Amino acid sequence: MVNVDNLGVLFLSELVGTAMLVLLGCGVVANVALAKTKGYNGGFLMVTIGWGLAVFAGVIVSYASGAHINPAVTLGLVANGATEFGNAGLGLTVPVDPVSVSAYIGAQFIGAIIGAVIVWLAYKQHFDEEPQPASKLGVFSTGPGIRNYAWNLVTEIIGTFVLVFVVIGFGGGRQGDGGLAALGALPVALLVIGIGVSLGGPTGYAINPARDLGPRIAHAILPIHGKGGSDWSYSWVPVIGPVIGGLLAGWLAIPLLPIIT
Repeated sequence: MVNVDNLGVLFLSELVGTAMLVLLGCGVVANVALAKTKGYNGGFLMVTIGWGLAVFAGVIVSYASGAHINPAVTLGLVANGATEFGNAGLGLTVPVDPVSVSAYIGAQFIGAIIGAVIVWLAYKQHFDEEPQPASKLGVFSTGPGIRNYAWNLVTEIIGTFVLVFVVIGFGGGRQGDGGLAALGALPVALLVIGIGVSLGGPTGYAINPARDLGPRIAHAILPIHGKGGSDWSYSWVPVIGPVIGGLLAGWLAIPLLPIIT
């Protein structure tokens, strides 16, 4: 039976952690992409490092919940056989069941939308000055360098597989407390930077359904001057790809990674 008090704390932890992730992650994209910012044209490496540090901050502030901050991580841990979510050291755990999984994923999507709205507030004047709708959308969501849905999907599957597989390899699956917090904030930040510089070129490496869909929803509903469309025809790729990659990592980690007892 789910402890409602614990679940509420874990829900808030995931919401705050994902909001922080998106605030700083989409924030670095805004700094690089929008006209008249101090970081304008800072380049892909700046974006990649910024996203890694965004994950660092998100993990720190969501430590109580195990810092999933990503539905693909949550589902990957389920596929790997996790029986509890949360932080056992703090006495904040809930059993893995449809209620807790839904709470985690719901918190992640809500947090992502909130983080994206705050980015827009921080860069409001620069959104108004930016003439290119594509640059505005790029702050919120990913897009492919070469649009081919099948191959874009493959890229997202591979990138997310690496994320979740390494998390489990460090002890974040059945081997210990589940989530990115199992690695520690710095190792997971370096992991995300590594994925970005190695595999991020084709699609911008969403590797997180909430990170992409939440801000894309914010882009659609916010009164952004001259924003253009939200590219819904591509929106399924950074959702389905990471889900498949996370599930594959969870399942394949069982035979491919040693279980520490």
